[in-house]
Amino acid sequence: MGAPQQCTLERFTKLFSLFFNLLAAVPRLDRGGYFQSRLGATAGRTRRSGRDQLGGSDGRWHVFPSKKRGAEVGKTKRGKGTKIMLLIDGEGLPLGVDNELASAAEANLIERMIDCRVSRRQPTRLIYDNAGDSDPLRERLAARGVDLISPHRHNRKRRPTQDGRKLPRYKRRYKVERTIAWLQYFRRLVIRNEYHAHLFKGFAQPVCVFTASQVFVSCSTSSKKK
Repeated sequence: MGAPQQCTLERFTKLFSLFFNLLAAVPRLDRGGYFQSRLGATAGRTRRSGRDQLGGSDGRWHVFPSKKRGAEVGKTKRGKGTKIMLLIDGEGLPLGVDNELASAAEANLIERMIDCRVSRRQPTRLIYDNAGDSDPLRERLAARGVDLISPHRHNRKRRPTQDGRKLPRYKRRYKVERTIAWLQYFRRLVIRNEYHAHLFKGFAQPVCVFTASQVFVSCSTSSKKK
């Protein structure tokens, strides 16, 4: 990849002027003062090409003709993006975070999300929305000792397998949405700027640490009110 593909291999972290360094010794060489007039005449005869092949700068803005790409970036109805899988406890404390393509099925990512947890203790119950409604997933989690509580999809054609007596626990899922809303306070997660997926995950992990402090404050405030 290079000039024929109109794509750069790496982005320059800082642009610097080569002309400033090259013309620094001109006054010593041009004793008669003819260099400036000859340089202006030469610049008037030159023509600028239509497109920079390797990118350039128009003053302050960086110009890169290639499209934005990156690892684990998938297409959705709202555009391209990356999906963040978050595992929390009963109080909303983040226990694990993982990222994947935005177009990937969440039923295939739940087991990996559980494996990314920081606690040694495995959850006995997992409350998830109807995106996790999958009979093979329920069987695999049951074999690991995890009870998946997820309502069925409205267009489900197979017979129900979710025990209706456990669905009242689904009302506690608002804590998941609350923790996700706290994560959206950080612009670095809302708008992804990293090309590599592991760098994006490296920003998501400390954000979960900051969110944990908000959970402790929320729990302490609710306990004082009681």
